[in-house]
Amino acid sequence: MEIIWKGHSCFLLREGDYTVCIDPYKDDTVPGLKPLRVKADAVYCSHGHDDHCFTDGVEITGEGKASPFRVVTMATWHDDEEGAKRGPNTVHIFECGNLRVAHFGDLGHLPNQAQLQTCGLLDAVMIPVGGFFTIDARTAQRLCGLLDTRIVIPMHYRTKLFGYPELGTLDQFLAFRDDVKRLNSDTLVLDADTPRQTAVLKYLG
Repeated sequence: MEIIWKGHSCFLLREGDYTVCIDPYKDDTVPGLKPLRVKADAVYCSHGHDDHCFTDGVEITGEGKASPFRVVTMATWHDDEEGAKRGPNTVHIFECGNLRVAHFGDLGHLPNQAQLQTCGLLDAVMIPVGGFFTIDARTAQRLCGLLDTRIVIPMHYRTKLFGYPELGTLDQFLAFRDDVKRLNSDTLVLDADTPRQTAVLKYLG
């Protein structure tokens, strides 16, 4: 499976000739990011905000093609007040063969025990780390400690080149991690032998 980062919280998951797009962002919503135009066979959004739900930026191809992914959804909140501030958030868990990958969207709280059990064993997770709108770097680190996963991919953060000014920086999260691997690519190839790591993917526009 290929996990491809398109910026902010948008990823493509590719298995063979089938591609899933997750949380596409609208043009001019995220400072520093180019307009998003991708092709996919299916699109999933964690919630309805413009920086996570711009389905018009995704050209759906191969209608009727059988998906290799089984998708499990988990209802969570966009804040730590049961949605009172920012509403609901959906975590998507993609299962393909023996691999399980979770995209946490704009998660705003630590999952409870029942939610952690739903997550189960995960090969890779995409977790927001920038705070303000979501969990922050410290809470993201706590979540990583609660999850059974090999690979952590941070998302929804700020660098000098892109991201909302309210967000914390990527380095604030990486300071908690001792297994950081910076890839010179926007793509992580995931299989049963991919080593445990915090994978920082490169934004290529």
